[in-house]
Amino acid sequence: MLRDRVLGAVMVVLSLGTAWSARDLVADFSYEPVGPRAFPMLLAGLLFLVGAWLAVKGGRPAAEADAAAAEPVLTWSVVVALVGVLAYSLTFQWLGFPIATFLLGIVIGRLFGGTWVQSILTGLGLGIGLFLLFDKLLDVVLPTGLLRTIL
Repeated sequence: MLRDRVLGAVMVVLSLGTAWSARDLVADFSYEPVGPRAFPMLLAGLLFLVGAWLAVKGGRPAAEADAAAAEPVLTWSVVVALVGVLAYSLTFQWLGFPIATFLLGIVIGRLFGGTWVQSILTGLGLGIGLFLLFDKLLDVVLPTGLLRTIL
């Protein structure tokens, strides 16, 4: 579908812009071995790969695309996901990375059709797993928020 290919091309351009703007990110002093540019570059790379795939491959088959074209662009799940990400960004420092990621994982899991148990376990795994990966293994300092005394 042409609309999907255009979206893919836009994603490729956005990924290149993200990579270009992240290339100069350096800390005044080295407090993390990975540095501040690693995460935006990783996101730019993923965005580029998905955008390039979408631009080349296109979207759904024509029958599905026609059915999808009749659906409203802004669905309830899109609104809930946007509100969830906004709440995540606003509470990230106060709640801390593990709790904020846990809660967002539950919301996104439910939006993708997961059961409550699956969504809670996924959120828990993401919150703890990513915290351990970044904060403990890669020495990327993440906010601990409410868990400050425990972690």
